[in-house]
Amino acid sequence: MDFGIGGKVAMVAAASKGLGKAIALSLAREGCRVSICARGAESLASARAELAAAGAEALALGCDIASAPDLERWHRETVARFGAVDILVTNTGGPKAAPFGALEDPDWAAGVESTLMNVVRLTRLVVPGMVERGWGRIVHLTSLVAKQPALLLTISSTIRSGLSGLTKTLSQEYARNGITVNAVLPGNIMTDRQLHLAELKSKADGSTVEEYFARTAASIPAGRLGRPEEVGDCVAFLCGERASYINGVSLQVDGGIIASTF
Repeated sequence: MDFGIGGKVAMVAAASKGLGKAIALSLAREGCRVSICARGAESLASARAELAAAGAEALALGCDIASAPDLERWHRETVARFGAVDILVTNTGGPKAAPFGALEDPDWAAGVESTLMNVVRLTRLVVPGMVERGWGRIVHLTSLVAKQPALLLTISSTIRSGLSGLTKTLSQEYARNGITVNAVLPGNIMTDRQLHLAELKSKADGSTVEEYFARTAASIPAGRLGRPEEVGDCVAFLCGERASYINGVSLQVDGGIIASTF
């Protein structure tokens, strides 16, 4: 299916691996010119090679998404290389995983900088150009804990639910400018983050990682964990012309595990 975004300029944060890379690849296959950032030079170079192999014009820059100057540099170099940004996908690795009682002020501050403020700063950078051109797509990649909080993910549960509120307010503010703003809430998707959480949880309850994944799969109505490309293709659709009337949504991509009805 042609989503009508060939030639559009897309920025995808934290895209050297996992969900970010899957999203960048899905946009590349739709013909977008893709700019990605991440901290790890080796994984970033590998991701750029995959994007090039998919036929995309690609830019890959080292960037700490918790750093405002780094984000400004990434945006500036993207515009210099490709022109104004049409599509923004915000994304970040999760903040520290721990219950409330094990968290200190620095943990919360780091979570806000890496998980919330990068979204605010990147959106602030791209919105003026989108308003000027009368077209734009912004997708915030969050988590199932935005709707179904988890004890081990106290910081993430708090911030991700707040991002759903930001998604809604942004969608209302800029809809008349031809800009849609949505969030995607992945469930249990097989990524490095998922493996890290599996190691923490299996250690806590004395099981193996394999046993943890078996229990997790059994708890999901779909009977399995998700694949990164399933999230990537969903985001690409939301960025396309065919999704122009989808706005302000926090879309679950979770195999049915979220029990909430809202």
